[in-house]
Amino acid sequence: MSPDVQQHVEYPYTLKVETTTGQSVTVPIAFLTREQVAKFLQTDLQRLTKEAGVKGTRVHVEQAQTANYDSVLQEVAAHLRRAGLKTA
Repeated sequence: MSPDVQQHVEYPYTLKVETTTGQSVTVPIAFLTREQVAKFLQTDLQRLTKEAGVKGTRVHVEQAQTANYDSVLQEVAAHLRRAGLKTA
């Protein structure tokens, strides 16, 4: 294997987002670093819930299969927008 080829470790999880109305979505996600996990939970998820107008969300993160990070952000955002429309 060439020294130029970078190897990385993925940390696969299942992310379950629940709203106060009992609606939930579960999506697979993979993080490359612990910093990505922290960023998602502290920044990205808060931004997505705020944009959707949803309050009181809960997040459960468990080890699982892998997925595309951008796809996960889109799926969570879509779910939260739907939840926001149902509570409005």
